[in-house]
Amino acid sequence: MPLVNLKPVLREAKANGYAVAAFNPVDYASMKAMVKAAEELNAPVIIQTSAKTIKYYGHRALSEWMREIADDSPVPVVLHLDHGKDVEMIKKCIEMGWTSVMIDWSDKPFDVNLEQTRKVVDMAAKAGIGVEAEIGEIHGVEDDMVVEAVHFTDPNEAEKFCRELDLAAFAAAIGTAHGYYKGEPDVKFDLIAEINRRTNTPMALHGGTGLSDEVIRKCIELGCAKINISTNLKHVFIDSFIEYHQKHKKYEPLHVLGAQYEALKQLFKDKIAQFGGSNRGSELNSKVA
Repeated sequence: MPLVNLKPVLREAKANGYAVAAFNPVDYASMKAMVKAAEELNAPVIIQTSAKTIKYYGHRALSEWMREIADDSPVPVVLHLDHGKDVEMIKKCIEMGWTSVMIDWSDKPFDVNLEQTRKVVDMAAKAGIGVEAEIGEIHGVEDDMVVEAVHFTDPNEAEKFCRELDLAAFAAAIGTAHGYYKGEPDVKFDLIAEINRRTNTPMALHGGTGLSDEVIRKCIELGCAKINISTNLKHVFIDSFIEYHQKHKKYEPLHVLGAQYEALKQLFKDKIAQFGGSNRGSELNSKVA
């Protein structure tokens, strides 16, 4: 089926107590592996491109790859922009067929963030697509930008933000981090619960790599409906390539790429299943078409 809007996908996930896996692709094959993994599990999936990936390949290549891969897929697939900070890039994504965009002005004052996000929501609404936005700053490295310390989301600001904006997803700083964790993450479950109670908006959990099954389960129970995986993917992408070559010592690129594809697909299947997305694709089709 054609690419679908993020909003109904996450509303259904939140209502039914599971989360949709969101992966950051690095090339055509990783995109294809994401959709194939979702198909094999009959699950929805979110393919979210980073700004640097768009700068590397260009809007047209990524959008055409995604349409080729997803148009005949029997499961709901969302093409999402992750951490968009350049409004012109966001506008181009909307024009080129992305079905969801994130505007991340969380490093700006609240009123500036709200005003700019409202403009993006208005643009997206005209195109019939969803918007993710963020308050608070999540620790770690994202798209080569470093946040040294977490700035937890203020529930009062979150409530006002989500009351004034019709968002598909709300990203909050609740103790997770981009990248691998160097210690036990201090996830603020009470904060997640309060924000979700006061916003009633599906929460996007950034920094999903390395969280335990128990932490993931509790976050989903409290309203997290989108879980981002990027760092884990990067490691599998590189390690599977190196491991295959070291084992076989062959210089046949398609063999190496095939092993890499299978390793990535298995990672995606593991995460989709972990987040509860298995066998949810068919029931979503009539609601997101």
